[in-house]
Amino acid sequence: MNPEQTKITAYVMSFNEARQIRAVMESLKWADEIILVDSFSTDGTVEIAKEFGAKIISEKFCGFGKLRNFALDAATHDWMFSLDSDERCSPELAEEMRRTLAAGPTADAYHVPRKSHFLGRWMKHCGWYPDYRQPQFFNRNKMRYAEDLVHETYKLDGTLGYLKEHALQYPWATIEIATAKLQRYSTLMAERYFNAGKKASLTKLLFSPLGMFVKVYVLQSGWRDGRHGFILAKLYAYYTFLKYAKLWELHQRR
Repeated sequence: MNPEQTKITAYVMSFNEARQIRAVMESLKWADEIILVDSFSTDGTVEIAKEFGAKIISEKFCGFGKLRNFALDAATHDWMFSLDSDERCSPELAEEMRRTLAAGPTADAYHVPRKSHFLGRWMKHCGWYPDYRQPQFFNRNKMRYAEDLVHETYKLDGTLGYLKEHALQYPWATIEIATAKLQRYSTLMAERYFNAGKKASLTKLLFSPLGMFVKVYVLQSGWRDGRHGFILAKLYAYYTFLKYAKLWELHQRR
């Protein structure tokens, strides 16, 4: 392949992530280009990223899908690696991506398995492993994100493959951090549902949280992760209740 076709742009989105952005950047030092899409952080996040030569794109938060597409448009190279601010790229994954391009990629986008750490434990169940949420390694000419506020989907005009090595995720270091993030995401999800014309019926409020708990704890074998699995299932049920309660509130107000 042309040497230019084997180069990789890694991108991260951030807002006030000084607590962990250095570790993220350290895990991306191998990349040919690093882009940080930042929503005007005030805690030194951008300054830390600049130490690693990151290209900074400052954009007001307008939804995760739009922000991701800003990164794609700003990239120098066609092959992209997406890493969230609570994730780390393992050396083995970086090497596998390099090998994949050097050998000639057999797909246009690749899912990456994620190992997620929760309250001191690597989770094996609860839908958290291998957690193929969206392709993290892909050719930007073949893939774009839907411009959703949160839990954004994607459109792939090509083939999908799977890598074997892991990205490492540290999403919720404490219960306090977890509930704060669930508050934010439930607000965004309620907005998304509201804009789509969805309603929050009493049935949704009553049974959707219970259904989510059963899904995570029973169907996704969360019980195998002991107390960690039980707590995680309850947090997901809490999030589900919040998004429908906030959706109901939006309809009451508007």
